[in-house]
Amino acid sequence: MAEMNKETLIEMYKRMNHARFFEEKVSWFFARGMIHGTTHLSVGQEASAVAACMALNDDDLITSTHRGHSQVIGKGIDLNKMMAELLGKITGYCKGKGGSMHIADLSVGNLGANGVVGGGHSLACGAALTQQYQDTGKIVLCFFGDGASNEGSFHEALNLASVWKLPVIFYCENNLYGMSVPQSASMNIKDVAVRADSYGIPGHTIDGNNAIEVFNKIKEVAAYVREGNGPVLVESKTYRWLGHSKSDAQAYRTKEEVESWKEKDPINYLYNYMVTNDMAEKEELDELKKTCKQDIEDAVAFANVSDNPPLSSVTEDVYA
Repeated sequence: MAEMNKETLIEMYKRMNHARFFEEKVSWFFARGMIHGTTHLSVGQEASAVAACMALNDDDLITSTHRGHSQVIGKGIDLNKMMAELLGKITGYCKGKGGSMHIADLSVGNLGANGVVGGGHSLACGAALTQQYQDTGKIVLCFFGDGASNEGSFHEALNLASVWKLPVIFYCENNLYGMSVPQSASMNIKDVAVRADSYGIPGHTIDGNNAIEVFNKIKEVAAYVREGNGPVLVESKTYRWLGHSKSDAQAYRTKEEVESWKEKDPINYLYNYMVTNDMAEKEELDELKKTCKQDIEDAVAFANVSDNPPLSSVTEDVYA
């Protein structure tokens, strides 16, 4: 627990609140037709994503997913640029053309979100091979969901990474549903992590709503991978409070189930942990939460005063 000092915990709490308020604002915008296309929110999964990223070194790399807002905020992304991107402004990360599923920022090690389910598996292997070949000492954390663990790319990537001992952590955020399909209907195993046995690598299952457990396990696993021992599969059990996307009627689960998971709110858990263990005062954390909410409002203000991409740029940065 040496790494879990007050400074780390406060920063973790801050980023988790940023993620929660960011997505709540995005949901509000989307409902009013101010954000186009679609977006996949991870409200309820903040500890799983943020704590995992914070357990890495600053220069380590991640591959993100279509449900990646918490992931990239956890890696230290610029909130202003991210909000501008979702609102289609030229000051966004992709100049307003990429939207929610294409956020990337190489300056903080974020190799990019991916709209393809399981699309990050092979990319993570390529990035990890580069680190191994150049002996950079960096590792790669590959985010994906439980549904993506049934894709061929998952098995190909784990097999390749195992054989070549690549420095990559395959990190499954298991929120129990692949779109509307429950895990029990798509695989005949309880834990995705047991699939690690097929490739001769370690597998771990953790409580993804417990930021402390997530941080400590990823810290431990990162050290193992960094020493040249090859890849590890970590399964983080968590839950998304909202639908798969904004068009999801959620007819496949009950309100009682959702409410039972809301009682396990990862942000409240971290709040109570810090207060109970005399790491922070309630007043301090309450004030920080207000500041985080204002940070998101400031990001909205930045986006609102930013220009739309000019019509003349419609063919720029297009490669297909």
